[in-house]
Amino acid sequence: MTNEVMPFRTLLYRFIFFDWLFKDVNAARNVIERHAALQHNKYMSRYLPIYFRRWTVMASFDFVLGWLFERALQATVLSAYFFTWSCVTMAGMVVIAAAWVFLTFGRLS
Repeated sequence: MTNEVMPFRTLLYRFIFFDWLFKDVNAARNVIERHAALQHNKYMSRYLPIYFRRWTVMASFDFVLGWLFERALQATVLSAYFFTWSCVTMAGMVVIAAAWVFLTFGRLS
């Protein structure tokens, strides 16, 4: 039994992004593999609310930093940077929510 340590970069990527959890249904070679991949993806969708919370924290953090830089320090360029990232993370939250809804409640036979 080996005790391998995951590199920090990989760990951080897996902490923020969720694509590594899912299998590509279109890469399946036959109907059985496609069904197995879809069932796997439906099962793994239970972790999407955790990623949604993480992205909510990131969006809130970026928004608060943008607000602080704009109001307290009058640094408009830095505030625009953080406001832009808060918008990007909110778009990511929409993707996570849509994926969770379709995988959890969708009729994807």
